[in-house]
Amino acid sequence: MSLFDVFLRRVILNGRLTVVDHKGKSQSFGTPAPDYPDITIRMNDSGAAGAIVRNPALGAGEGYMNGRFSVDGDDIMGLVELVQANTRWESGRAMERPNIIKKGARALIGKLDRINQRARAKANVAHHYDLSGRLYELFLDKDQQYSCAYFTDPTNSLEQAQEDKEAHIAAKLALKPGQRVLDIGCGWGGMALYLHEKCGVDVLGITLSEEQLKVARQRAETAGVADHVKFELVDYRDVSGRFDRIVSVGMFEHVGAWHYSEFFRHCHNLLAEDGVMLLHTIGRLNEPGVTDAWTRKYIFPGGYCPSLREIAAASEPNKLMVSDVEVLRLHYAMTLRQWYARVEANREEIVKLYDERFYRMWKFYLAGSATAFEHGNMVNFQIQYLRDRRALPVTRDYMSSAEIGLRAKTAL
Repeated sequence: MSLFDVFLRRVILNGRLTVVDHKGKSQSFGTPAPDYPDITIRMNDSGAAGAIVRNPALGAGEGYMNGRFSVDGDDIMGLVELVQANTRWESGRAMERPNIIKKGARALIGKLDRINQRARAKANVAHHYDLSGRLYELFLDKDQQYSCAYFTDPTNSLEQAQEDKEAHIAAKLALKPGQRVLDIGCGWGGMALYLHEKCGVDVLGITLSEEQLKVARQRAETAGVADHVKFELVDYRDVSGRFDRIVSVGMFEHVGAWHYSEFFRHCHNLLAEDGVMLLHTIGRLNEPGVTDAWTRKYIFPGGYCPSLREIAAASEPNKLMVSDVEVLRLHYAMTLRQWYARVEANREEIVKLYDERFYRMWKFYLAGSATAFEHGNMVNFQIQYLRDRRALPVTRDYMSSAEIGLRAKTAL
């Protein structure tokens, strides 16, 4: 029995995985079970299985990208789901239990990778966000929200869920017309434009992506609000002034753990005495960890999703009071599933933009991400901060009433 066979027998208990080796010989693992997929993969060269055993995350991702193995029906989502469902976070099982040497090596790699100096931070952002704007248009919603949506109903469209996300966040900011808002990591400008349109605030959006900056500025010009919604290519560490509100959605994952305290120190100093801040970030349910090797190499170099304890340990010494915490458990999984479906629907155009290898890479990224939120240790945190405990009403009722009002405006 090969090491690959031993590996699969240990991992695949429920559902069935059929493996056809490069010589045409097939073998099945697991037992068919309700809610678990039945998947067939084909090893296209003799070394593919060994690469996966040596480093499951990197070997599987590269093997699929490079065509060293294929999945019947090109159902990479089904394959990743089968593995993740068998090692789901709630079960206490793990696909790989590294020994003490591997743990030490991973910890060192993680610490080094989380150092996100200014020049490196911009390069890391460009690696992902300065891809073709057309690529993002093909799978994001019309407002180009590249972060977790908020599904008030699981059957809602992606467009509806992203609008509801904006309302959900705006309600937590307790905005008043004329206030000044800083949007750290503004993306293509959708959140900033929404806050101005619905709440009458002035917004400064900052990004390190030149492509995002171009689009955001053009959107503000087209909407005729460039005097109220401004966008700058600037590091958060170089922003000055005071803001009534600070919002950051999907940017904290790129800060780097060594810079968390620095990030919160700057936010504290930028926030007005009676100000409110809302941080929306991907996070992990357990102790601090390491971004997997494939994601570090191909998708988010320098990216890291923090545990709640890491966030609290950095914000508390900087005198930012945690005033509200919400954990979005399944919303990002639903978001990613819709992105994945749109990528599949636009395969031909994505291959023309890049190539078949890129298309498979992007599918693997979205499939792995979706199933990590469904079965793994990934969630989204929305954390509200204050400098003054008296800055907001003493109950959370203001959030729900404001959110209802904002949704009503969107529906008009």
